[in-house]
Amino acid sequence: MLGTVVVGIGTAGRVRIRDLLSPLSSSASEKMTVKGFVSRRSLGEEQGVKQISLEEALNREDIEVAIVSTENTSHEDQIRRFLEAGKHVCVEYPMALSYTAAVDLWDLAQQKGKVLHEEHIELLTADFKQLKKDVAGKNIEEGTLHFTGGPLQGGFGFPSFSGIARLTWLVELFGELTVKTASLVEEKENRYMKLTAQLLTQDQRPLTWIEERGPGLSRAKNINFRFDTCTMEQLPIVPREPVGLFMQDLNLFAQKLLGQVPPAQLQAERRRILHCLELADRIQQLSQESA
Repeated sequence: MLGTVVVGIGTAGRVRIRDLLSPLSSSASEKMTVKGFVSRRSLGEEQGVKQISLEEALNREDIEVAIVSTENTSHEDQIRRFLEAGKHVCVEYPMALSYTAAVDLWDLAQQKGKVLHEEHIELLTADFKQLKKDVAGKNIEEGTLHFTGGPLQGGFGFPSFSGIARLTWLVELFGELTVKTASLVEEKENRYMKLTAQLLTQDQRPLTWIEERGPGLSRAKNINFRFDTCTMEQLPIVPREPVGLFMQDLNLFAQKLLGQVPPAQLQAERRRILHCLELADRIQQLSQESA
């Protein structure tokens, strides 16, 4: 059994504890057992699991795995500390707020012989899985992905990093991209921001990514993908899958821990994650230059 600690007890952290306590039957996650959780708040217990200090989590030999579910600005430091302590790490996206930091973390994981897994539950949703099937084999002419949502609190980083799930969608659907232009409109007094990035596919087809947040904006993804044969203007309507997104992700992480994921898949995932972080870096740079 792989002793596991959950770091951060927000919504995701609580779900992680729940899933570790009740793993999917006959899945790889049955080999994981929760040994405690770490939080800045004094909570004592969560779902019957005891709170421990960060130092204890780093030093205990019966804790081999850390699941980091904290604010984005703390990810890099916490990943580094757990890797240095010889622990495997699962972290919510983004693993770091710069491309170079992420490369350093991957290199450290490799040096230590440990699994570093970045959660991307947006790729596990039923609507995205169907969208990917629907897009397969089609030639994109141009497209737009426009996300709206409420304001974010501090600690999430620049919008190209806090919204990297949408950027990941575009890369998964259309392959590696380059950034042509990027701009950020921000009204801090109104808690409003709008990031617009103009991207190009490898065939030089234009894609626009818009990340818009402010009071009263409902959480939604709006698409307009024009192909040579058709146009898609809404996400597929599909039933929810019986296995939750975080449980699917936990099982993938556990499979990596048990050596059940092919090296080619691991390499492709690493390349995609680093490519998206490099794009996010470039979008931030161009947005700040145009401000």
